[in-house]
Amino acid sequence: MAKEITRRIKLQIEAGKATPAPPVGTALGPAGINIQEFCTKFNDATREKMGTIIPCEITVYDDRSFDFVLKTPPAGFLIKQAAKIKKGSSKGANETVATLSKDQLREIAETKLPDLNAYDVDAAMNIIAGTAKNMGVKIEDDEK
Repeated sequence: MAKEITRRIKLQIEAGKATPAPPVGTALGPAGINIQEFCTKFNDATREKMGTIIPCEITVYDDRSFDFVLKTPPAGFLIKQAAKIKKGSSKGANETVATLSKDQLREIAETKLPDLNAYDVDAAMNIIAGTAKNMGVKIEDDEK
């Protein structure tokens, strides 16, 4: 018989750095799962991606066991990393803080494609370009 799902928890944790301290402990404690076990499994699964923020969806079952699925890093994080900036514009699209090339945009879109609501890389590039624009990051046009 299949286990009954009691809860789904979504967290964004830096790869390889999950600890029982807040925010992880605060989110998982009420669910009744073994926090240290989760931290160990998460850190082992993300060790090669150190320094990257990894979204994680945790499914908690009625017997207090759990499974988790790792997602791709947030688009904003990837854009900031590619543009080498600390944060996006405070004025949104009205202020340009950095510029990305089409190649960088394609690379980010290919990374995010499994988690986006898009069927091909071109559609994913449009989604990422919209996020970049709202962060104040301009996309270079190849057609000049």
